[in-house]
Amino acid sequence: MGEEKAKPAGVWPTVKPFVNGGASGMLATCVIQPIDMIKVRIQLGQGSAGQVTRTMLKNEGIGAFYKGLSAGLLRQATYTTARLGTFKILTNKAIEANDGKPLPLYQKALCGLTAGAIGACVGSPADLALIRMQADATLPAAQRRHYTNAFHALYRIVADEGVLSLWKGAGPTVVRAMALNMGMLASYDQSVEFFKDNLGFGEGATILGASSVSGFFAAACSLPFDYVKTQIQKMQPDAEGKYPYTGSVDCAMKTLKAGGPLKFYTGFPVYCVRIAPHVMMTWIFLNQIQKLEKKAGL
Repeated sequence: MGEEKAKPAGVWPTVKPFVNGGASGMLATCVIQPIDMIKVRIQLGQGSAGQVTRTMLKNEGIGAFYKGLSAGLLRQATYTTARLGTFKILTNKAIEANDGKPLPLYQKALCGLTAGAIGACVGSPADLALIRMQADATLPAAQRRHYTNAFHALYRIVADEGVLSLWKGAGPTVVRAMALNMGMLASYDQSVEFFKDNLGFGEGATILGASSVSGFFAAACSLPFDYVKTQIQKMQPDAEGKYPYTGSVDCAMKTLKAGGPLKFYTGFPVYCVRIAPHVMMTWIFLNQIQKLEKKAGL
């Protein structure tokens, strides 16, 4: 009788989902960063995607599109590592409790909601640093913070505003992450079944199509929360030291009153284009990483 291949021992099986999730998210971010930068500038009121792109190229050069990349990578190393790793562990535990049967969609969505909340709490400081770095060039010269990298931004925030300021806007960040994961997971499994079973697509086409659909719904569910989060994180006090918003609810109500419901979807096309490819490439990178690990016996 042939010997069975030994399973990896030690801590690797436990940490592997976290390592894989973080690595796939960081690789996807390297590609998506320019689109994300344009999205933030649109939300800050600098014009359409075309206007923002032309202005950035003319005034700041191509390097401006990668401003905040270090913070973006740090965010993925924290948020996506925690989010995807936790989701994998939660779903595995749920499958065990379900006697090995596939999970119904609502249970996967609940796992996604929980994992999104945990990941957002871990990644909130890096997310704040990313928003600050991307918005810095849009501020008047006297108000610019001139962060050199993500770690410098975190150090300055702690030194100038206190440790708890690292979680400024954490409430809407967590809610946004829960909404994003809910939209992404609720549509992804259904799309996989449709493309694979109904249309007969292969593995690559199924991942591509399902990820695009889930990316759209992730964007639609999360953009209103992302808009509020961005406004809270980039706000500056006036001459009297008063901030324009007292919190997320106040920001949402003032935005609704001033611009109506569609104001929350400012920059939706670019945001959707940014989210969908990131979801797509995260799944593709994760799939390739897992294939390489299987070949290596990890």
